[in-house]
Amino acid sequence: MLRGLSITDILLIDRLELEFQPGLNVLTGETGAGKSILLDSLGFVLGWRGRADLVRKGAEKGEVTASFELAAGHPAHKLLEDLGLPSAEDELLLRRANARDGRKTAYVNDRRCSGEALRALAECLVELHGQQDDGGLLNPRGHRDLLDVYCGANGGETRTRWRSLRKAKDDLILVQRALEQAAKDTDYLRHAVEELDNLAPVPGEDAELDARRRLMQAAERIRADIVKAGTALGPEMAESAIADAGRWLGGVADRAEGRLDEPIAALSRAYAELSEAQQGIETCLQQLDFDPFELEAVEERLFAIRALARKHNVQPEGLPTLAEDLRQRLNAIESGADQIAELHKKVEQAQGSYLAAAQKLSGQRSKAAARLDKAMAKELAPLKMERAVFSTQIVPSDPGPKGTDDVVFQVVTNPGSPAGPINRIASGGELSRFLLALKVCLTERSSGLTLIFDEIDRGVGGATADAVGRRLADLSEQAQILVVTHSPQVAAQGRHQWQVSKSSIGDDTRSLVRMLEGEARVAEIARMLSGDVVTSEALAAAQVLLKR
Repeated sequence: MLRGLSITDILLIDRLELEFQPGLNVLTGETGAGKSILLDSLGFVLGWRGRADLVRKGAEKGEVTASFELAAGHPAHKLLEDLGLPSAEDELLLRRANARDGRKTAYVNDRRCSGEALRALAECLVELHGQQDDGGLLNPRGHRDLLDVYCGANGGETRTRWRSLRKAKDDLILVQRALEQAAKDTDYLRHAVEELDNLAPVPGEDAELDARRRLMQAAERIRADIVKAGTALGPEMAESAIADAGRWLGGVADRAEGRLDEPIAALSRAYAELSEAQQGIETCLQQLDFDPFELEAVEERLFAIRALARKHNVQPEGLPTLAEDLRQRLNAIESGADQIAELHKKVEQAQGSYLAAAQKLSGQRSKAAARLDKAMAKELAPLKMERAVFSTQIVPSDPGPKGTDDVVFQVVTNPGSPAGPINRIASGGELSRFLLALKVCLTERSSGLTLIFDEIDRGVGGATADAVGRRLADLSEQAQILVVTHSPQVAAQGRHQWQVSKSSIGDDTRSLVRMLEGEARVAEIARMLSGDVVTSEALAAAQVLLKR
């Protein structure tokens, strides 16, 4: 139950504290006084989309706080736990601020949260029936969803089966198209696969052949330089010189008293290193000794690989992958009939599963439609429409994610008249009562909700408005109800009444709200009856209405 609403610097309200009560709460006031501001403010703190320019002129920030009283089994407790938000035993405090630059911050029990969390909580706290949602009730496109909510059928299984069916059909179409295209290219595929298989390129072969070819092309020049180096290090040159130097120094070493030991050792090491260098040169010369026919063979294969890569517009490294892809396409053609048959089987299975789920959902809707029609008949009687008939028509439709049904709400307003869609048959006053009855029936599954009705009584007056007010009063025995109304008959049925007015001082305009009791309430009801000039007759009539 909504216990309090605190508004600071929102639109025409600088500061306002409201405490709501159980039962039927009514908000009255002249058109333009600011009643819609209260609903905008409540919608803002609940995370609903609303006006972008909420902050009052001259203020840096606007803020709204709403407090709710929660019963022990209220669904909000479980939701708070799921959202990881703090939960008080019997109270829930929502707060949301809107800065001048558009930034919004939200809090649940003083812990910051997202707008999504507010909207999730709002679904189990408040249900608004305003003028803006009448289009949904009047539009046949939304009737199926309303009936599903009424019977608690979310249609999850049907949607899942529909997605499976669509995927099975898409897979079949994809394979069929691929096979059709592949079949046109059969000769090309066979030739391409044969050509690739004959060449049999392997990953990295292009780079390896290219390196081998470049090495062989440059080998003759490299070999000549290496031979020259080998000759310079050979017996007739460096080797002979080092040997002679070692022999000469060795012959006089004894007489040098050890001074030649290090030079002789160094020459010995140099001779050993020289021998190792000569062996390396000989090995390299052996490796560079190639057959000119090998170069021709390497170039021929390298050019063949690159030509085939250009032909298929791929890099040489991609030829093995291309060969496998083309081979799979060719195999798919040959095994296509079996694959198509298997996919057809999957489509049939998915179709059967979908139709079973859709039929189950259709059965739930049929039972719910009968319950809704009975509930509507019960609701219309106290609204002085006991001779009107409401019927929920379920008609076949093209299969889709929501099943194979369309739902249309039809009415008969006068005995003997043909039934027709609710938005075409009912007059303005009748439409308001149909909508009130329908909204009441559609919310019968709601638990712990505060119901808000924004001018649900428009288009009716006199005894009919009185019947609407009495029905709202009866409904308020099971749920807290807030009603924005211009009808004195409805306002008089309220257990608590607030008047919304507007005050202007210079360029400053503000909306004010005050709770009405005693003579003040009589005066407001009288104003609603007679207008700006309140007569004694209007005051007397107001007293009569309030005593009923």
